[in-house]
Amino acid sequence: MMDEKKMVEFEDQEHHEHNEDIPPELEALLHTDPMHGLTEEEHAERLAKFGFNEIEEKKRNPFLHFLSFFTGSIAYLIEISFVLTAIVGDWINFGIIGGLLIINALIGWFEENKAGAALDALKNTLALKSKVWRAGKLIEVDSKTLVPGDVIVIRLGDIVPADARLLGIGVDGAATEVDLLIDQAALTGESLPVNKNKGDTVYSSSIVKQGQMMAVVTKTGENTFIGRAANLIAITNEQVYKKSQPDLNVSTTKLVLDALRDVVVLTVAAIPVGLPTVLSVTMAVGAKQLAKKQVIVKRLTAIEEMASVSILCSDKTGTLTLNKLTFDEPYLKPGYTKENLLFYSYLSAEPGANDPIELAVRTAATANVPILQNLTDHTVPGYKVTSFLPFNPSTKMTQATILNLETNQSFRVSKGAPQVIVKLVGGDNEATQAVNDLARRGLRALGVAITKPDSLEEWMLVGMISLLDPPRPDSAATIAKCHDMGVTVKMVTGDQLIIGKEVAHRLGMQRAILDATKLVDPNVTEEQLTDRCIHADGFAQVIPEHKYRVVELLQNRGILVGMTGDGVNDAPALKKANVGIAVHDCTDAARAAADIVLLAPGLSTIVDGILTSRAIFQRMRSYALYRITSTVHFLLFFFTITLALRWQMDPILLILIAISQKPDKWRIGQLITLSIILGSLLCALTYAVFFVAHDVFGVPIISTIDLPSNKVPYDKQMQSIIYLNISSAPHFTIFSTRLSGFFWENLPSPMFFTAIMATQIFATIIVSVGLGNLVQAIGWAWGFSILGISLLYFVFLDFVKVYVMRFWSFELTVKLWPSKSRKFKLAHKKLRAAIVARTSSNVQKVRECIPHAYAASVLLNLTKLKNKTE
Repeated sequence: MMDEKKMVEFEDQEHHEHNEDIPPELEALLHTDPMHGLTEEEHAERLAKFGFNEIEEKKRNPFLHFLSFFTGSIAYLIEISFVLTAIVGDWINFGIIGGLLIINALIGWFEENKAGAALDALKNTLALKSKVWRAGKLIEVDSKTLVPGDVIVIRLGDIVPADARLLGIGVDGAATEVDLLIDQAALTGESLPVNKNKGDTVYSSSIVKQGQMMAVVTKTGENTFIGRAANLIAITNEQVYKKSQPDLNVSTTKLVLDALRDVVVLTVAAIPVGLPTVLSVTMAVGAKQLAKKQVIVKRLTAIEEMASVSILCSDKTGTLTLNKLTFDEPYLKPGYTKENLLFYSYLSAEPGANDPIELAVRTAATANVPILQNLTDHTVPGYKVTSFLPFNPSTKMTQATILNLETNQSFRVSKGAPQVIVKLVGGDNEATQAVNDLARRGLRALGVAITKPDSLEEWMLVGMISLLDPPRPDSAATIAKCHDMGVTVKMVTGDQLIIGKEVAHRLGMQRAILDATKLVDPNVTEEQLTDRCIHADGFAQVIPEHKYRVVELLQNRGILVGMTGDGVNDAPALKKANVGIAVHDCTDAARAAADIVLLAPGLSTIVDGILTSRAIFQRMRSYALYRITSTVHFLLFFFTITLALRWQMDPILLILIAISQKPDKWRIGQLITLSIILGSLLCALTYAVFFVAHDVFGVPIISTIDLPSNKVPYDKQMQSIIYLNISSAPHFTIFSTRLSGFFWENLPSPMFFTAIMATQIFATIIVSVGLGNLVQAIGWAWGFSILGISLLYFVFLDFVKVYVMRFWSFELTVKLWPSKSRKFKLAHKKLRAAIVARTSSNVQKVRECIPHAYAASVLLNLTKLKNKTE
């Protein structure tokens, strides 16, 4: 006789709950009599000790806050110009510069004041009233008066008013048999409500979806789960406009020198006094372009930072996924189809129930079963429900008795937990194994069974429904596009690790998803933690502190980080990230904390945002190179010519050279170096024009320094020549600074070309025919000769630019500025490059040596091994 076949057991996939640490002194206060509660004296004492159960708003002095926008290198330099114009009585420039200072401060102050909205949004998620036992009476109180040790009642529909430990008893003191179903997705990012029972912690601002139970308050106010999130937002010192200022300050400080004479004119001409304001206005135009693509920019400087983001951390639930349970590939017993499974599931579904599982079943059935399509109610043509048992937490299933109106025979249908349904049909090892396989992938399973013909007591299995919060249709393509643009997408989710791995796989990402505990490992150094963050494809079971930590670690390595999210749990990380992106249908807290808000679902609009912001970035960087080059050229020539030959140009011509003001975007090392090289070469050209005009063509040099103050030089021809050269030669370099390659590889638009050429032709006409006593005529031959020389020289400078950029590398900068941190970073880069090269070589060898059918599994194992090594 054959041995009885061993029954396969269901694998228990536990929910990994975040554990709250309760210090011993607080634990001693939590053993309150559940049916009596705290006395009024105890409550008053604890309220004085712990404070109100609310998130305290820390106010800043508005006047001092406004004055802070008048600090920084650029502001100080502009203020110097402001004072100097007053000293010499240049009241026009005095008014212009003063206006620009005030406008810039107002823009920064207005934008940064929006930051407080994130805390306000978090405060609005708190419950206003609570049922609590006090001195033996069940009363309703303001939630802000709750203290640790208070015994509260939470029931269906309530917002949990404070962090609390469930007591496992109802309001009458009797033990509860039904678990609480808690929706804490906005706090933890979990896609489904979670079951909680005696001893479990429920968090402030989560919502009760099922059941009733009493709980003892453990933490209030800023000590709660959501309170800590608010604190993370508050400590993120994010000066909104000034976020992009450090590079700008360094660049401007390097460019400005002390003038020898006519210090006011040279200072005003050299310092880009309108830079902060024009920068804001230009990015506002870019924000309007992004708005047309359904990308709303709240902080203007986020546009340029978005262009430089290299890692995008994305929340999973509701961002990469639909945040809606959906019917997936089921397990079917022989003889049954998907339509059969969904049809029977619909018959045993509870009409009108808003439970996410029931809703998913009904939605899939009505979409895929022809007979169920276009129904106006739950009645199925040809069938009648004669009795229905709704879902019961004790039985964990629904059951319906159905009359087939055509045959006049009845049968029963049951739908519920796999363990219950398998037991109902007398056991099924194959089905049990299928459920275990689904569970290992993070899919929720539901069993469906029907009774055998002519019997209402004998059951047979139809199959197992599998449910998953699926990726959005465009998420995989968006991640691939981001990868092509050099942006790595990392999934950060509060869901379970197995769910994170499954979703990552479906999105075309690697399964290197780490448990959040890997971010707080005390045995690992900061550098190793950062490496984990860089090399992982995502993180699971995270809480707000973990998301914040991921962003912080990446930023400490000098990486610009973007963060997307939609919930309260995402708000601290959104605030911390260089660019916080709140996605479609986000909470008020996420929207308030973010720099950018997406109006369209999913991440696809981020691609448009990145492309548009990079175009804006390139324009700004192009102008930066042109502007710094022009300033180096301008200052270098006039300081040296004044020192060497005591020759100067009239102030009116200096101001004419400096009237064009546009926003700058700085990359200090390469930008300053290239600007100095190009500016020096332009200075050499100007000296060549100067001496050729004087020595070859006999143009006189008149030193205004040697003239008495009441005398006017009788010949300003050299000034007109040098003015046109300094106006045109640097101006044409803007055709070159638009891109890193040769200028002909990406020709400028006709409008841009026409605008640049028109300004220079206008300048040529002015100096050729003269402008009264202000500008002396030099004739058409001189005018167009200088213009032609400037155009030809621009082509030479374009070749210089290309080869400097090709030669420039991080390794070169380390040789030039060998700081300890830079040398360490270079060594780390070389090590990683060697590992990647070795891994790539091994993978290629595998592909060449192993048959294609077997190669996929081997490569997967190699990838896992690589991830473990990292």
